[in-house]
Amino acid sequence: MQPIYLTLSKPATPVAPCGSRFWGNPDLPQGYEYPTYSDAAGNVFEYQFICQINLAEVAPYDVENRLPHKGLLSFFAKIDHYLGNFDCQDSISSCLSRPEDVRVLFFPEVDLPGTNPLYEEQVLLDEEDRPMNPEEWQIGFSIQRSEMYGDDHALFAEPTHREWETWDSPCEHWEILLQIDSFDGEDFRLNFMDCGVLDFLIAPHDLAARCFDKVVAVVLST
Repeated sequence: MQPIYLTLSKPATPVAPCGSRFWGNPDLPQGYEYPTYSDAAGNVFEYQFICQINLAEVAPYDVENRLPHKGLLSFFAKIDHYLGNFDCQDSISSCLSRPEDVRVLFFPEVDLPGTNPLYEEQVLLDEEDRPMNPEEWQIGFSIQRSEMYGDDHALFAEPTHREWETWDSPCEHWEILLQIDSFDGEDFRLNFMDCGVLDFLIAPHDLAARCFDKVVAVVLST
């Protein structure tokens, strides 16, 4: 299986609507609410938006046709703790998460970036009307791992950070849909335990069926 590496860089101009971006804010259909979850006490929180990937931009690198060649794939997860919000105890750990600990949204009707008028950026603001998410980075793609951008961000990453043969039951032989590495920016520090990675896992039959609502996640750190 050929990994597709993500290279992140600060954009000179804002990423186009429905373009591939890391951090920033997600583009969602008009009227579609930002994904949230409730804790045991019934308090409602927003998932942390991680990235969105325009699959038309990935298509030239998807030599094995693993993904649709059109649409928008957006990743959200409970990772506030790894961004320094240590008051948040409900975070993904080194055990396989529950499906409700992550949200992977697939919008198959999205076309090339900048050509989707029915989608709009959903901006989260704090009590002082300041953006809550880190500033956006643009995402580029390659089938060659960049030495300049040495972080292990990748679609279909190889399980090199795993110290055992396969995933725990019931996820044996599941694939890494997306891997996110620890890294820092001017307005954030993302640290998965001890400079580890966050892996989103998907069952092969769900990937083939374009079903992304049963994805789970795990943090691996050596």
